[in-house]
Amino acid sequence: MLKTEQNIVYMVQEFDRKLRSITIASCAPAPLWLLSPNISFYYPDNIISFSICEIDQVIKHIETGQIDIGILPFEYQKDDLCTTHFFTEHLSVCIPFGHSLCSYDKLTFHDLNAYNRLLWDQLGFWTDLCKRKMPASKFLIQTDESEFLELVKSSTLFCFSTNYASYPDEILNDRKRIPIVDDCANVEYWVVWKKGNTYRF
Repeated sequence: MLKTEQNIVYMVQEFDRKLRSITIASCAPAPLWLLSPNISFYYPDNIISFSICEIDQVIKHIETGQIDIGILPFEYQKDDLCTTHFFTEHLSVCIPFGHSLCSYDKLTFHDLNAYNRLLWDQLGFWTDLCKRKMPASKFLIQTDESEFLELVKSSTLFCFSTNYASYPDEILNDRKRIPIVDDCANVEYWVVWKKGNTYRF
């Protein structure tokens, strides 16, 4: 009997915790930069957790109910899910002035293949996309933000930016920002959640 009562108490506590918490997983950082302040503002009494996951993990976690909100780089439709368009992110490459590619106003991944570049390590699906589209390139991946910014400022290695992920102005003073025109470099983000959770949002 005691064990049964303990189980009931645990289930009630878990139910209450889930009602007071919101878990969000995104395939990239930019959606979290936009979504997190709004979620925190509208749900100040909730415990909110954010994570960056692989695309297949976001899908798995939303389908199994492990997260409340998922963010994907494409529309994902199923009968028990709701989805809505969020925003579009455009990838650009930042190239030191004087480099031959600076004469271009648009570039493709094919143009950039074989050139080495810097990458920040918290980019979600962007990291795999860049490696897949530029297999001949080498990537110097940085985990420390200050060291990454210092390398962007002082080295001649290419780096990336987007319309939502930028740098302090002085960091890119010696670089030209050039849009990458491949379709996969211009991403439409979609927010997805279980229909059963609609009442919560």
